[in-house]
Amino acid sequence: MAANSHIEWTEATWNPVTGCTKISAGCKNCYAERLSMRLQLMGNERYQNGFRLTLHKDVVDLPRSWRSGRMIFVNSMSDLFHRDVPLEFIQRVFQTMRECPQHVFQILTKRSERLRKLATQIDWPANVWIGVSVENAAVLSRVDDLRVVPAAVRFLSCEPLIGSLAGIDLRGIHWVIVGGESGPHARTMNIQWVREIFRECRKQKVPFFFKQWGGVRKDLTGRLLGGRTYDEMPERVAA
Repeated sequence: MAANSHIEWTEATWNPVTGCTKISAGCKNCYAERLSMRLQLMGNERYQNGFRLTLHKDVVDLPRSWRSGRMIFVNSMSDLFHRDVPLEFIQRVFQTMRECPQHVFQILTKRSERLRKLATQIDWPANVWIGVSVENAAVLSRVDDLRVVPAAVRFLSCEPLIGSLAGIDLRGIHWVIVGGESGPHARTMNIQWVREIFRECRKQKVPFFFKQWGGVRKDLTGRLLGGRTYDEMPERVAA
């Protein structure tokens, strides 16, 4: 339920929850769904339910055993703020994160309304970053929800970027990740959409991380933008 990660903006993954349900256009070709079904076919006991939401209570304390600090993506195979994850379970996950200050935990959700609703019932330690997925203009309200969450770092994952976010308001946002969709049936990302976000990041002084162009073979399309890579991180953890 934890592993070193090949995701460019983190170092490890930790999945106290697996499985999810689709709620917006960005979910259409979900990589976690594909991987879950593959792991189920391989007989992995953690994925015997396939992509049905499953709580793994025995995994909640796992980061306590990792002595050296690392950046950890929480629930890369699910969404911690899914409606079927009880508040008490979310609070247990946060307790573990709070008691493991050697790590930085990165949480990403599409359920920004529930995040906003529960934010006041959660103790937000400084080592927990919270982000929302923003794939097109139809879900820009997620940014407004995120803005009021009292986390030390609030970030956006514009991946898969499937539409223009021109003029996006980045007030109260500390970091932006942009990436194209990858895998079978990947939708094309327009370079103009990337440039629009990049310009807003520069204008509003927000670190910009370009993850990938995506496509069926993301290893072939790479992650260069204008001939260079962009691996910017929030200032409070920048080297």
